[in-house]
Amino acid sequence: MSRNYIEDKQFEKTDFTVQSPAKGDYDNCTFSNCNFAESNLAEISFTECTFTDCNLSNAQFSKTGLRDVKFSNCKLLGLRFDNCDPFLLEVSFEKCTLNLSSFYQVKMKKTNFSDCILQEVDFTGADLSQSVFTRCDLARAIFGETILEKADLTTSFNYSIDPASNKIKKAKFSFPGIAGLLDKYDIEIV
Repeated sequence: MSRNYIEDKQFEKTDFTVQSPAKGDYDNCTFSNCNFAESNLAEISFTECTFTDCNLSNAQFSKTGLRDVKFSNCKLLGLRFDNCDPFLLEVSFEKCTLNLSSFYQVKMKKTNFSDCILQEVDFTGADLSQSVFTRCDLARAIFGETILEKADLTTSFNYSIDPASNKIKKAKFSFPGIAGLLDKYDIEIV
């Protein structure tokens, strides 16, 4: 059975909650103001695609390929990036809300998160080496055995990261945010 191949197509204001996108390979496509909430995106591959002002909350990512995919101003609540196809997984996020999403054990080196809300996101066991978190809210995000080596969190806030259970060698933090590295000690910083 051959797969659909969709290239250089623009989707605008499309409601994929009524009918999920056709299974296949989407290459260099743009999705603007589209609704994918709770859609089945299993076994669909997106390569060099851009999602702008889209809602992908609770979409099903089972073996979904995300290769050089950019999300801008998107609602991405409860997504399971840990179910994506790990082959060449590369994403970036700008002004997105990713609350309650999971990156459990996902290898995402050099990922950019810019102006994102990442509350209660699970980064357990993820490899975020050299990733950049610019002005991100990481309230109640879970970091455990997470690789944050050379990551930049200097402008991010509300994180709680235990240096003893995460790899943070040469990671960058700002002075006010450094308190998030001491949370487990229940001390008061004045």
